[in-house]
Amino acid sequence: MINFNGNIAQEENILTQNRAFLYGDGVFETVKILNNKILFLEDHYFRLMASMRVVRMEIPMNFTMEYFEEQVLKLVQEKNISASARARITVFRNDGGLYLPKTNEVSFLIHATPLENTLYSINSAVYEVDLYKDFYVTKQLLSSIKTTNKMINVTGSIFAHENGLANCILVNDSKNVVEALQGNLFMLTGKKLVTPPISEGCLNGIMRKQILALAKKIEGIEISEEIISPFDLQKADELFLTNVITGIQPITKYRKKEFTSNLAHLLVQRLNDSISEN
Repeated sequence: MINFNGNIAQEENILTQNRAFLYGDGVFETVKILNNKILFLEDHYFRLMASMRVVRMEIPMNFTMEYFEEQVLKLVQEKNISASARARITVFRNDGGLYLPKTNEVSFLIHATPLENTLYSINSAVYEVDLYKDFYVTKQLLSSIKTTNKMINVTGSIFAHENGLANCILVNDSKNVVEALQGNLFMLTGKKLVTPPISEGCLNGIMRKQILALAKKIEGIEISEEIISPFDLQKADELFLTNVITGIQPITKYRKKEFTSNLAHLLVQRLNDSISEN
């Protein structure tokens, strides 16, 4: 028997033993599907496998990249949304145990929703951000993978909503800038494009990897992965965020500073070109 919202009921609720619910014992990937194809499939697959190894989950023998692809596409095809969709695959350790699990075997859950746009585009609306300093990201390996423990992102999102912000920028325990609530951060100052290194605690983002590769091909742009302080942001000419679903989101205002978005527009064009070529 359980008490669910004040009602005594039979213990039939799947969450009573689910380890992702009870302990945040899960990892996940969010992918974009375009024309029945998972974008950046290999990168997503290997990041998921690496995440499972980091948290000592047992990887099923059948969980190959082809199986990963098949399971995602089967769902979006069944829902008739394979032209443009987002899908999340959550892998969680099977029921049993308290902090110490009884098994390292896993199950997975995939859900998918349609997207309006196919290729990436720039959202030109006002996009104001500020720092979120109630909690800090730790500089450790767990911070670089996508786990189901995202309380800092949840509380940060509430803070942003309450303060009329589009997003917040997270800092680590050294008070350096790490990333945004929903993506990696890039800063252009003059001709130098900088993003924090993974060692600072930022997510090892899939779109981050694509943008670094594309930016290296732009003549006159210097690319660097280095520490960014909050003070550096106000000296920048351009700030933008990246994730697989949105692509690139320019920041238009941070505190009293407003920013351009010329490089962001160029990178989105090149990103779409690279997707079309593949």
